[in-house]
Amino acid sequence: MTDEKRHAPATLRNRQPLLEALRPHLPNTGLLLEIASGSGEHAVFLAENLPGLVWQPSDRDADALSSIRAWMGDAALPNIQPPLLLDAGDPRTWPDLRPDAILCVNMIHIAPWSATLGLFAGAASLLRPGAPLCLYGPYKRAGQHTAESNAAFDADLRARDPAWGVRDLEAVAEVAVGHGFAPPVIVEMPANNLTVIFRKAQ
Repeated sequence: MTDEKRHAPATLRNRQPLLEALRPHLPNTGLLLEIASGSGEHAVFLAENLPGLVWQPSDRDADALSSIRAWMGDAALPNIQPPLLLDAGDPRTWPDLRPDAILCVNMIHIAPWSATLGLFAGAASLLRPGAPLCLYGPYKRAGQHTAESNAAFDADLRARDPAWGVRDLEAVAEVAVGHGFAPPVIVEMPANNLTVIFRKAQ
């Protein structure tokens, strides 16, 4: 039998710092919707370490969904739901859920800008006031890269797809505020990444 599990090497490096950054901002109990769960490794690790939350992974890619199911099967955790097919940029695929938090890790720089717009529109439609939308990844600050490595990564992304690229945090925050989110709480992370927490304000 072919192992359908994907492996994202960066997950092993960033999962513990991500857990520590998220823990103060997530509710102790409730439903968490993860957008663009990718391999599923973050979902399994975070669900195991945040047992009060019911984890709802999702992705737009069929192979990713297979990988998530494979990681779930090995972990056998009671608080992870079967993954949903969800394309952040397509409002028709957003589920009829009322999550208590939404998490999106390393998506907006490897997707067109329309996915970021769709993420905030979808999150705004599902989250109650006060609930967090948590993002993780590299960002520019005031239009400038925060490290040479991020600039090189951005160039590589844009060479692969001109619609991709490291986003300007201020531009992301502007979209968030336009969809009724408060200005973000920003947590500096290893490897020049940020965890960014937006709370639904209205």
